[in-house]
Amino acid sequence: MMRSDKIKKGLERVPQRALLYATGLSRKDFDKPFIGVATSFTDLIPGHIGMRDLERFIERGICCAGGVPFLFGVPGICDGIAMGHLGMCYPLALRELVADIIETVVQAHQLDGIVCLTNCDKITPGMLMGISRLNIPAIVVTAGPMLSGRYKLRKLAFVHDTFEALAKAKEGEISSQELSSLEQEACPGQGSCQGLYTANTMACLTEAMGMSLVGCATSLAVSAKKRRIAQASGERIVELVKKKIRPRDIITKESIENAITIDMALGGSTNTVLHLMALAHEAGLDLDLKTFDRISRNTPHITNLEPAGPYFMEDLEYAGGIPAIMKRLKDKLNNCLTLSGKEIYEIADSAQIFDEEVIRPLNKAYHKEGGIAVLFGSLAPDGAVVKQTAVSPKMLRFIGKARVFNQEEEAMKAILDKKIKKGEVIVIRYEGPSGGPGMREMLAPTSAIVGMGLDQDVALITDGRFSGGTKGPCIGHVSPEASCGGPIAILKDGDIIEIDIPKRKLEIKLSKQEIEERFRDYKPIPPKIKTGYLARYSKLVSSADKGAILI
Repeated sequence: MMRSDKIKKGLERVPQRALLYATGLSRKDFDKPFIGVATSFTDLIPGHIGMRDLERFIERGICCAGGVPFLFGVPGICDGIAMGHLGMCYPLALRELVADIIETVVQAHQLDGIVCLTNCDKITPGMLMGISRLNIPAIVVTAGPMLSGRYKLRKLAFVHDTFEALAKAKEGEISSQELSSLEQEACPGQGSCQGLYTANTMACLTEAMGMSLVGCATSLAVSAKKRRIAQASGERIVELVKKKIRPRDIITKESIENAITIDMALGGSTNTVLHLMALAHEAGLDLDLKTFDRISRNTPHITNLEPAGPYFMEDLEYAGGIPAIMKRLKDKLNNCLTLSGKEIYEIADSAQIFDEEVIRPLNKAYHKEGGIAVLFGSLAPDGAVVKQTAVSPKMLRFIGKARVFNQEEEAMKAILDKKIKKGEVIVIRYEGPSGGPGMREMLAPTSAIVGMGLDQDVALITDGRFSGGTKGPCIGHVSPEASCGGPIAILKDGDIIEIDIPKRKLEIKLSKQEIEERFRDYKPIPPKIKTGYLARYSKLVSSADKGAILI
């Protein structure tokens, strides 16, 4: 018996069948599996504009394998377009909406299986959360990375050549003509942004967990390979339905640890900490910040992609992709089953490494430890995260005076107005999951710091989060957040902050008595948004150290 029999079989289902016939189904279709295709196509997001083509190939695969495809839409937000204004309050909150939409549509129509066509930052984890919650046969197709841009034969990347170029233009280091050329050429077409930012990191981790077919993560958005993977995914979902293979057969504690290991080796986005913890919650698994740090300490960083390094996703693809990373890390990975039917060790053994510099041997790693470090201390009792592989050796340990701002815009103005001095620690608070609300990404100020040439002299700390495109000594996810009474709320200008990434410390140099006295006078800032979805989200969302899930 199929799940969809509940809407198509038996005398009492005459009305439902009448409605289904109205969609164009034929009588023989009622004996086939009903497969949902959740597509986040939109004209608004470069990473999603090519999905109409991939939808066709997914449909072709489903039909070839004997299923009936039903497309339905899932909303998408482009984090880059939403950044730097009110819009950035919405992307993380969108993640929960995506999961809820997947659950709602699939349960309402009792679909037998689902293909999730996704690409960008919060949509991919939202879909993973939704299918894990449902636990019906499912497969993920990520739509692929964008090609690098070109300007005077130089390869361009979105973050480096737009956000950082903005600050350089303000300093007079590049002309308005060059800036105009960069903004037109940095993103040459469809696909997720070219570096190891959140979208591409999540695509890589989805493949690493076994929830997409081999090669899906890095195959380029413009490639015929991506079309073939889309069709194969459509065929595979029908097999998964017949074999009753479900997401929680694949998303296990061991496969999530594989994803973290590959994340650390890649040097991926810090946002993955939030997303993997939220996914683990949906799958009924225990996962905490210490697991990330434990794995990071034992996993060398073997790729050096944008924004931290010179390579692009296209370089990783041509070097062998995620299978090649698995080959390097085989002894550190669990031999889990993947949706392809292959186990991790089989994929690793059959992989080839075509570029020893893009994917280095473990004994020649770029860094001995992985991409992310988790810090604790008097300023972050419940933890904070930093992409340590994007921090220069000089800034791994830093002591500076706090410059405190209660929102991103205040800090951004101070940076561009040259009011930030060397040796200071920029503190941006009331930007956490609840206080933001929505835990805005701080790519604009971090890129401005780099563009203004301050990344070797200034650190940034926030209870918000950072884009995968962030580099430098930027510490996010400070927990508890300011609006929930975390120590970051009582900081004042001039307070001494100590950052020690190798020792995993984030400290405020105040005595216990001084901290207690300040908390007696502490009054949180009232909520910034009092109506609509974000007001509800603010009341329900958990702390960053719990994955910013709704509770």
